[in-house]
Amino acid sequence: MSAIAIPATEMPAEWRLPYRGTIGMACLIIAEAAIFTIFVVAYLFYVGKSLSGPTPRGVLETPIFFTVCLLSSSLTIHLASKALERGARGAFVFLWLSTIVLGGAFLFGTGQEWHRLIHEHGLTISTNLFGTTYYSLVGLHAFHVIVGLTLMAIVALFAIVGYVGRDHAPRIGALSLYWHFVDIVWVVVFVVVYVIGR
Repeated sequence: MSAIAIPATEMPAEWRLPYRGTIGMACLIIAEAAIFTIFVVAYLFYVGKSLSGPTPRGVLETPIFFTVCLLSSSLTIHLASKALERGARGAFVFLWLSTIVLGGAFLFGTGQEWHRLIHEHGLTISTNLFGTTYYSLVGLHAFHVIVGLTLMAIVALFAIVGYVGRDHAPRIGALSLYWHFVDIVWVVVFVVVYVIGR
């Protein structure tokens, strides 16, 4: 009589609470998403209702290059986070600084666009409904980019002097969640302002 082999069952991995910084960031993102939703709805509601110009069709130029910069920064911050988890500090610093440069390029593009709209077309926040909703929505996003770049610059300084290591990976992961949120919001803003709103 032959013995029947019974496959050994693997014990499921022990469940652990998620990192509380990640939970906190998720809660912040949910609250911020609600705020952005209000601004997006307001933009869509008022688009085309301005009684005087300029209008979106006449003054907006689609910021393709700067959008690519911002979306690319999601990849670099993800790779930076993974590099830190592996303990590759040199790769982390390079990718982290690349993220800052790409985010900074995007912010420069936003500033350049605002300068052109104000000085060439006379569009300010008080010009008409389009100006009010445009600067409010894009400005809110730009503010979040500035916050993210400031936090990343602080991390970069600590990383350069050697104070960021593998044990900080969960914190870096939480910050990268914020940056991914900023990028996702820009996709929505881009579609609403530069595609639907024109």
